[in-house]
Amino acid sequence: MSEEKEPRKASSVRHTRAVQQNRSKQPIAAPSDQQIRERIQEIVHPATLAQVSYFHRLGLRERTLSFVVMVAFVLEMIWRQIGSVSALTRIVQKEAILWEQPRKVSQQAMSQRLTSLPSELFLKVLLEILPLMRERWLERERPLSPELAWAAEQYRAVLAVDGSTLDALMRKIGLLQDLPENPLAGGITALLDLCTRLPEQLWYERDPKAHDQRFWTDILSVLKAGSLLIFDKGYINFSIFIKLTQAKIKFITRGKTNLAYQLERAIVRTAAVHDYLIWIGKDETRQQIRLIEILYHGKWYRYLTNELDAERLPTAYVVALYWQRWRIEDAYNVVKRLLGLAYFWCGAQNVVEMQIWATWLLYVVLIDLTDAVAEALNKPFSAISIEMVYRSLYFFANARHRGETDNVVFYLANEAKFFGILKRKHKADNPSPLDFIPKLLTVPSIP
Repeated sequence: MSEEKEPRKASSVRHTRAVQQNRSKQPIAAPSDQQIRERIQEIVHPATLAQVSYFHRLGLRERTLSFVVMVAFVLEMIWRQIGSVSALTRIVQKEAILWEQPRKVSQQAMSQRLTSLPSELFLKVLLEILPLMRERWLERERPLSPELAWAAEQYRAVLAVDGSTLDALMRKIGLLQDLPENPLAGGITALLDLCTRLPEQLWYERDPKAHDQRFWTDILSVLKAGSLLIFDKGYINFSIFIKLTQAKIKFITRGKTNLAYQLERAIVRTAAVHDYLIWIGKDETRQQIRLIEILYHGKWYRYLTNELDAERLPTAYVVALYWQRWRIEDAYNVVKRLLGLAYFWCGAQNVVEMQIWATWLLYVVLIDLTDAVAEALNKPFSAISIEMVYRSLYFFANARHRGETDNVVFYLANEAKFFGILKRKHKADNPSPLDFIPKLLTVPSIP
């Protein structure tokens, strides 16, 4: 009698390749509403003009397809998810694009400009507008989730860092066409502010197999004392833990199951919650940290933090704040799936990087719009669907054309429930650790 095979477990990894589509075969989307174009122009155009002097310092000459013009064209291509350079070329000859009027341009000229215009200029525009976006966020009044509201009072910034592998490049032309399979486009690492949902910094790595640890030097260079940093097990490094502590930066991460440690003392010990002071590492990496263990749905979860004061960072907040790390996964989901970074127009390295930075530029614009809707509804940002804000702009454009509205934020807020912008609460939603952990702490202590 043959042995029965165990059923294969479903993958917990959601690849963007599963939802990737060849947009070159999709119909061209209608132009964005004028108010949406004005919003993008208001945010991006001044920062674009600010880079013109740097453009000249690089020794680059102004052409018909200047840097300012190309920013408009590339942003339009991403926002409307135009799938090919040839389609974009036809559009720019017939339509006004953001702040640019129609102009005659060949597909060859457009392709050459995409490959020759330094992609770093787009990154500089992004970094230029981030402080402005933070100021706009601070000026708004809307509630935060309880754990983030609490952490924002305790720490200078609440940040999460994580990396994401980009999808495959096309092999239709150039050196890539002789490769046996489509190469991956590389990887990006984002340092995200969990309160604002805006990136503090972004890094690109051409090697898609580059380990997360490679970025620690860059990450440490931008962190500021008094911040709280949250990261997953891929970034665990005892030497880095010491550097973070010396820089007065607190962290929260997951603990590995094979963690070797020496118990110093128990802060809390019940049947379902352990909060210990422990020693980890050897010799120059030996240090004291906290180990928190939570029994949830029959499984133990481990967390580590260098915040040794349990009154300054209570047990429940360690877990609740680590759960907020998922917001950086939401950001990657928006950038790759919603804004199309799972599909690359071209395999040329410069175009890949240009598309990455331009997509994050539009991510920032979309986050700003979503936050404005959250303020209008007086709801936490987490209660608003970024995807449905983006998809509902189609309905706003039609309503404005009919003369029914002239304000995108008020329109989306008023129709939030109908369009699914306001997320529905499901019974199956997991409770916050701030709700269930205090109950677990009431269980009698283990002797």
